[in-house]
Amino acid sequence: MSLHTPAQPLGGRVAVVTGASSGIGAATAEKLAALGARVALLARRADRLEELATRIEKDGGSALAIPVDVTDAAAVRAAADRIRARFGSADLLVNNAGVMLPAPVEELATDQWQRQIDLNISGLMNVIGAFTPHLVAAAAERGVADLVNTSSIAAQNIFPTFAVYSATKAYVSHLSRHLRAELGAKQVRVSTVEPGIVETELQSHVTDAGAQQWLSHSRETMEWLAPQDVADTIGFLAALPPRANLQQVTIMPTGQPA
Repeated sequence: MSLHTPAQPLGGRVAVVTGASSGIGAATAEKLAALGARVALLARRADRLEELATRIEKDGGSALAIPVDVTDAAAVRAAADRIRARFGSADLLVNNAGVMLPAPVEELATDQWQRQIDLNISGLMNVIGAFTPHLVAAAAERGVADLVNTSSIAAQNIFPTFAVYSATKAYVSHLSRHLRAELGAKQVRVSTVEPGIVETELQSHVTDAGAQQWLSHSRETMEWLAPQDVADTIGFLAALPPRANLQQVTIMPTGQPA
């Protein structure tokens, strides 16, 4: 018996959201829960995750908070096992954890380069490695599963001092296209969401003066996206009929030219 209803098109599905402690991740977890999915929340900050899980359950949803650093492959695999034991195989994975640390390349901020590569690329691969077996098994049983990777408009466009961040996001977008070709035949839909500027904690991590100035100016001249805008987009693509796959979605602030 299908658990889907018009009000809850994701009824019966099991969603995993990384980077769920704030911003796009938290908003997406709440959106997917509102659409009927049982949601596993993954991030490092346990207190934030517990607050979010409590909020979701207070609103009638079902959530499991699992503090984990996605750069730790063994910890991610252990989280996947916990989720299977509690909810069953995940059939909707939102790979959202990431960090943005712009700086001129001449500054040789190698620690920041590595941090972005470790989280935005290696962390992403750890999660994909742990949950792809879930997605394939769930799709075989239920007819559809979704892998949604959060990239950025920076994957396509040029932003001085954002070279390493942009390169990590280009990796995410191109990887997603390949995975779609590989997993689509197994009824696992792969989608990339590429937002423009979103009002999240990412900006608070920026220490480069030039990038801070650019961000401040952009905030004054246009209205940024809210995390809920991206969450609504992810909810929409996950609720599509199994035959339809939005391969890549670019969502921009109306006033952002590029």
